[in-house]
Amino acid sequence: MHTNRISLARKILLGLGATLALALVSGCESVVLTNLTPASLPENPSQIYTITLRVTPKIQTIVPGSTKAAIIIDGQSYAMKQSALADGLYEFDYQLPAGRDELAYYFLVNFETENANTRNPHDAYTELTHARIVHRYVLALEVNRGPVGARVSVLGRGFTPQDIIYFENTPTRTVFESPNALSFFVPALDPSRNYSVMLGSTAGNSPVGTFRIDSSSLNVSPSSLTLRAGEKQTLTFTVPNAAPPGGLLLDITTDVPESIIMPEVVVPAGQNTVTVTVESGKPGNGSLFLKGYGAGELSIPVTVTAK
Repeated sequence: MHTNRISLARKILLGLGATLALALVSGCESVVLTNLTPASLPENPSQIYTITLRVTPKIQTIVPGSTKAAIIIDGQSYAMKQSALADGLYEFDYQLPAGRDELAYYFLVNFETENANTRNPHDAYTELTHARIVHRYVLALEVNRGPVGARVSVLGRGFTPQDIIYFENTPTRTVFESPNALSFFVPALDPSRNYSVMLGSTAGNSPVGTFRIDSSSLNVSPSSLTLRAGEKQTLTFTVPNAAPPGGLLLDITTDVPESIIMPEVVVPAGQNTVTVTVESGKPGNGSLFLKGYGAGELSIPVTVTAK
């Protein structure tokens, strides 16, 4: 009978491989590695991003002070520093090379265990992880509730004049302030409920938050208009509370646009009354409408007669 013999060198290599595999398995069973870095990182001017790892021991035989953490980025190893925030936290500040908006990395942790006065080295590592730099993002709504017509700011980065704020599927009147700020007027939707707010543009849609439209009342004087063609008359709008910063837009529509001509109506910030001049056009009968007030819609009858 013929038997193949395994050479001594091969036995040694197999033994070393088994020992290394056992050490890696033992290392993974001895500590838990948790990546605390989000998959999307907001862009910053310095292009330096902090990557954070938490190392949690699962056994009590790890030698104190023997744990060393490293991060491997693009095949290069960098030592991570222990964070002053808590035990077991390790951080590394990485400066992303120019022209890149993504990085791939994994963690490698070395430590020693001690049994029967014998120290044994161990390794533990994570899977390859990708992080993307986000050039456009929303930080927060200035406030999360208000009445119809209130002007609200949105803070973030990467805004453009083409951006539009939506209340669910309803677009709002959106104002581009700067690449870091937008504002919008709360649309005339049903009050006393919450709406999901979204930022929409050609770059895609981004969630902004939740906004509650509060109910509000409004008085108009006079309560109806009767004019001859070409005649002018004033209308005074009064809200119960002072208008918020940015003013309160009264989004007025009409079913007789050729019969009534009026400017945009905005209650100035800090005030609760505004008066505008209305001019009549062609003869006709209809109404002015304000949604979101009283029972849901306020109607002002309009009659324009011939000269």
